[in-house]
Amino acid sequence: MKILNNSTSSLLTVFTLLFLFISTANAAVPIPAAPKVAAKNYILVDANSGRVLAEKEADVQVEPASITKLMTSYVIYNELDAGRLSMDDMVTISEKAWRMGGSRMYVEVDKQVSVHDLMKGLIIQSGNDATVALAEHIAGTERAFVDLMNQYAAKLGMTNTYFANSTGWPAEGHLTSARDISKLALAVIQEFPEHYAWYKEKVFTYNNIKQYNRNKLLWSDDSVDGIKTGHTESAGYCLVASAVRSDMRLISVVLNTESEKTRASVSQSLLNYGFRFFETHKLYAAGEVLNRSRVWKGESEKVSLGLLKDLYITIPRGSYGQLEAVMDVDANIVAPLDKGSQHGAVRVNLAEEEMLQTPLVALESVGEGSMFQIAKDHILQLFN
Repeated sequence: MKILNNSTSSLLTVFTLLFLFISTANAAVPIPAAPKVAAKNYILVDANSGRVLAEKEADVQVEPASITKLMTSYVIYNELDAGRLSMDDMVTISEKAWRMGGSRMYVEVDKQVSVHDLMKGLIIQSGNDATVALAEHIAGTERAFVDLMNQYAAKLGMTNTYFANSTGWPAEGHLTSARDISKLALAVIQEFPEHYAWYKEKVFTYNNIKQYNRNKLLWSDDSVDGIKTGHTESAGYCLVASAVRSDMRLISVVLNTESEKTRASVSQSLLNYGFRFFETHKLYAAGEVLNRSRVWKGESEKVSLGLLKDLYITIPRGSYGQLEAVMDVDANIVAPLDKGSQHGAVRVNLAEEEMLQTPLVALESVGEGSMFQIAKDHILQLFN
């Protein structure tokens, strides 16, 4: 296996990670361009590695329509997780919620409805009335709830997003981008998997009114398990879709198409492209010991090094054998060390091109050694 040297520091020792296979081929597997699709804005992302597989004007600010409700749901999930809200809580329906136009759950004014039922109405039926009722119940007013939405958007790094309401009803300045929506969708899927399961439900009946999920991919592709549609005259037809095939999850965000059929076909084309030409592998687990390194002047002579989070990589399908990984480990690691402190890096190359780099960190703390240990190591370092 080829050892890659780090030219930036003479204090770095390079070790190969032996479990990866190396091919004698020098060129990466060719990948065709993403399909040309009838959407003004889109992005296709691998959920585990975060690699963008295709995009078009993904950072342009556009109206999100009911895709907005993904953030409404995300705020509610955080309230449930914090214990400030329960699925069994009863919500009194205000006149404002009852009067909401567009897609509706058909709740009745002054009636009490459980959070559980309202969430079903929000997710499956995209009910504007259910959405406003939940927002008012949590924050007192929809305006106050929208403040929470924008705070969470900032926390998720949604730099092109501003919400003016909880539903996606057209409003001045109510904008986001395809890339920002992909960040939000990923957060919903990864942070709240038990709630995400509702996004694949096809039908919900409330008040003897049966309504169907507007995500048509749920009927045509068994690998699709969510996530949200949206439509207004000004935003066009939008769809955030996610699918899993062979443990590989992709997220597609398609905005501003001309019809329900188009948003579904565009999303399907992007997902098929991603699954056909790419594959994702988990290389190392968070906390896995990748190296035991010498520590100078410490209460322990060794420290375990590894990664803070699972390391995934998305590569052209069929090119796994061309992967090469190396560790650049600091040669002079001196105590005291804090758990999580960086002492090198893991780099992964494909056909001699660097694909990713991630910090190599201490998996435990190492305190300063005794005076004798410090003095002894000082002398040994001089000789080294």
